[in-house]
Amino acid sequence: MTTNDATTPNDGIDASEVLDTLVIKKVQRRTSAGGAWVVGTIAGHRFDALVFPEPATNREWEVGGDSRISKLWVQRISDKATVYNWDRGADIEPTTELASVIVDLLAAGLAETIFGN
Repeated sequence: MTTNDATTPNDGIDASEVLDTLVIKKVQRRTSAGGAWVVGTIAGHRFDALVFPEPATNREWEVGGDSRISKLWVQRISDKATVYNWDRGADIEPTTELASVIVDLLAAGLAETIFGN
């Protein structure tokens, strides 16, 4: 997975260092509706994402409007706090700067990593 910027303005968090911690633990392709559930960890957080090979007909359903992710749940592992949740819309906005960086990184490249396009 790639990102355009190595650093972000978020409290000096180095996005490339965060990205280096990404581990995809499971990819379960769906047969009925397409897409795949992706489970992984990144920077002390776990995530579940529903990712598709093609954009949604309504881009407002996707994290960031152009990610091919229609559902994304991010939980801080240390205290099990949900720090972000998206289900065709933001249920919980990023609660920390690190959560914001994680969401941005996943939105920028998770679908490409899983589907190669």
